[in-house]
Amino acid sequence: MKVLIVSTLVILLSITISSVQSQCYRGVNLSGLEFGSAIPGLFNKDYTVPTNTEVDYFTGKGMNTFRLPFLWERLQGQQNGPFNETYLGYIDQFVNYATGKGAYVIVDPHNYARYFGQVIGQGVPTSAFANMWQNLADHFKGNSRVIFGLMNEPHDMQTELWLSDANAAIAAIRSTGATNLITVPGNAWTGAASWTANWYGTSNAQVMTGVKDSGNNFVFEVHQYLDSDSSGTHPDCVNTTIGSSRLIDFTNWAKQHGYKAILGEWAGGSNSVCDSAISDLETFINSNAGVIVGWTWWGGGPWWGNYMFALDPKNGSDAPQMQLLTPHLCR
Repeated sequence: MKVLIVSTLVILLSITISSVQSQCYRGVNLSGLEFGSAIPGLFNKDYTVPTNTEVDYFTGKGMNTFRLPFLWERLQGQQNGPFNETYLGYIDQFVNYATGKGAYVIVDPHNYARYFGQVIGQGVPTSAFANMWQNLADHFKGNSRVIFGLMNEPHDMQTELWLSDANAAIAAIRSTGATNLITVPGNAWTGAASWTANWYGTSNAQVMTGVKDSGNNFVFEVHQYLDSDSSGTHPDCVNTTIGSSRLIDFTNWAKQHGYKAILGEWAGGSNSVCDSAISDLETFINSNAGVIVGWTWWGGGPWWGNYMFALDPKNGSDAPQMQLLTPHLCR
């Protein structure tokens, strides 16, 4: 009997480990809800929502993850106040359709650790940030395919302050009973290349080991572009191996501490150097799949037009970068 019990436990443990190791997220940021500076703004004038057609296209290509940026101020116009039901409805519309297709959705307050321009924990109380996440987590906790992206690109603040903000939000999420995966960014635009640097104060590498999650279900979210200043504002890439060279220190840090991560934003232009750099970075991610569990390209969405990184098809033809990404999707 003991042998049978032990054997059963071994089988169950093997299934669990296999499931974790085989988890794979590959997809695209779909913009629209975060567009425009008017608050709350007008739908289809200042902002819009990504379409079902886009979900169908990207899932049809084999992508299984969408990062959905939105604005905290549009969702919750007053600190600790009720959500705007219309705006929440647009988020629900996308989430329900995408997850119904079997995809994951990272809901992403695209606010740079700010609310109406004030830094969380300084001009706006950390408790207000926690309140937003408590309510959003409570709303989505029944859908395991919703991933909670704590915040887009905190910057120009103390790393210690951002850690305090992040831990408060994580605690608020778990207080609802939500077990969903959480993605945790660092300070300094959560750049992978600067993770161990100190030009912005105490480094992410030193501070972010202090993340506390009672659910033990989080990954770090880093961003990394391939242009000269890592800003993602130039079409050219520094060289053919710039991506892997910029990710190596962060990846080694994550390995050392037993963390996993997702590359929440990355992109390169359409030219020969960037083509090679994109492929090089994908190869690096594949070879470090035990640490980097996925990525979402920047970007896509119905209003990007001729944006240099836009992944939506044009006139029935795939974007050039899509052809480079397709071989590296989850299988």
